[in-house]
Amino acid sequence: MKTTFNTQTIELNPSNDGYVATLDGKNIFIKIIRAENGKMELLIDDQRVVAYVSSDLAKRWVTIDGETIMLTKTSGAKQGVRHDHAGGLIAPMPGQVRSVNVKSGDDVKKGQTLLTMEAMKMEIKIQALMDGKIKSVLAAQGDTVEREQILIEMEN
Repeated sequence: MKTTFNTQTIELNPSNDGYVATLDGKNIFIKIIRAENGKMELLIDDQRVVAYVSSDLAKRWVTIDGETIMLTKTSGAKQGVRHDHAGGLIAPMPGQVRSVNVKSGDDVKKGQTLLTMEAMKMEIKIQALMDGKIKSVLAAQGDTVEREQILIEMEN
């Protein structure tokens, strides 16, 4: 028996009050209503959906209405979400800062982990998107942060 897997690329970006997922050129609007213990209540294009999420840190499985899809990190992407915004690195979702690995004035290399946060039982690494210098660190270990809150400012 041969099993075939279809691969699709979904781009996920923060928007005003949620995320915009782009699939096959179509924008899908997603808002997180509640997330706890691997269960998420979402509004997907204004339709209420319950999703169950599990992870082994390299892959994530999302189950909606009995159908499970596997999400993987695409080379060069930050878990499918851009963490930069107007010169700052931002929190992709609400969570807690677990570690801060840099301070103002530090020189950093592209791909270097600057800060680690935890959200919805997932570890999220905020990495430098380019070589540069840390201008300011706006979050500390233990801080609770909101989605799109600026965590670190960088300069070339």
